Amino acid sequence: MTSQLRRSAVSIPSNIAEGFARFSNKEYKQFLFISLGNWAELSTQIIIASRLGYLESKEAGQLLKEIDEISKMTMSLIKKLNTN
Repeated sequence: MTSQLRRSAVSIPSNIAEGFARFSNKEYKQFLFISLGNWAELSTQIIIASRLGYLESKEAGQLLKEIDEISKMTMSLIKKLNTN
């Protein structure tokens, strides 16, 4: 479980960085959408960890709240790239 959580967490900024390095809005958006999928995967793993008792419910709730906020920021960036 820990290994999977770490892989998901590392994939998020890695995909964002890779997309940015492509110097194309279209490809950048593609990688941002992939990072949103990574956020969803991470959220699911946090929920599972909480249900299995590996993570306190309060801590899981705070992490999920932060993931939601960052996912919204990512969507805002995607929308901004659509207008350019």
